[in-house]
Amino acid sequence: MTHVAHPYVQRIGINRDWRSRWFTTDPKKFREYLRVDAALRKMLKTRLKGMSVDTVEIERSQKDIRIIIKTSRPGLIIGRSGEGIAKLKKEIDMFLRKQKMIGNPDLKIDIEEIRSPESSARIVGQMIAEGLEKRLTFRRVLKQTVEKVIANRDVEGVRIMLSGRLGGADMARKEELKKGRIPLQTLRADIDFARVEALLPYGLIGIKVWIYRGEVFADRKAGQQEQAPRDSRSARAPRTPSTSRGPRSTK
Repeated sequence: MTHVAHPYVQRIGINRDWRSRWFTTDPKKFREYLRVDAALRKMLKTRLKGMSVDTVEIERSQKDIRIIIKTSRPGLIIGRSGEGIAKLKKEIDMFLRKQKMIGNPDLKIDIEEIRSPESSARIVGQMIAEGLEKRLTFRRVLKQTVEKVIANRDVEGVRIMLSGRLGGADMARKEELKKGRIPLQTLRADIDFARVEALLPYGLIGIKVWIYRGEVFADRKAGQQEQAPRDSRSARAPRTPSTSRGPRSTK
C-alpha cells in the first residue's frame, strides 16, 4: 500500500504558506484557536456556498482577528454599496461570541479577487459540482471543464477524478480525465488540489481536482540574470572561419 500525501500539505514551507497564521505558548489558547478556526471555516463554507470561494485564511494577533476570503466573484460577497460584507461581518461577529472565546478581538475582513478562476482547483471543482447538480451528464462536464482549464495559459496540466454512483448507476465507480503533466513528486511544482462534493438525489459524488501551474523557483530573477550574461557571451564569441577547399583539378 502506498502512502498518498496531500499535495498542499507536502509543500508547506516550500512554495505554500499556512492558512491559519497565529502563535501562542498557552495550551488553553492553542486549543481555543484551533477549535474556533475549524468551526469558523465550516460556517463560512455553508454561508458562502455558490460564491466561488477558493480559500479562507485566518490571521490572529493579540488584539484582532483578520479573515481573508479569496474569491473570483467579490461582488457577490461585498454586495451593493457594501451591504453584503457588513451583513457577513455581523454574522461572523455573532458566531465568534457564541464560541465563548477568551477576550473580545476586533474583527477585520478582507476580500481578495482571483483573476483566473480556471487555475484554482477548488473553484473548478465547484463548477463541476454545479454542472452535475443541474443533471448534466458527467462525461460532458468532465470534457468541457478539462478543455476550459487547459486553455488557460497559466495551467500546464489538469487531472479530474469523479467517484460515486455516476449517471445514477447501482454500483459506484471512478472516472478520471487527465491532460498535460501533473508531477506530484516534484516539490517545486506548483500544484493546486481540492476535494469537492456534489449532492445528487441518489447520493454524493466525490470530486478531486489537480491543477499544475508550472514550477516555482526561489529566485527567478537571479536565474534570469545569470542566463542573460551567458547569452551575451555566446553572442559576442567570434565565429571561427571555416576552411573550405576548392574542387580539385583533374588532368
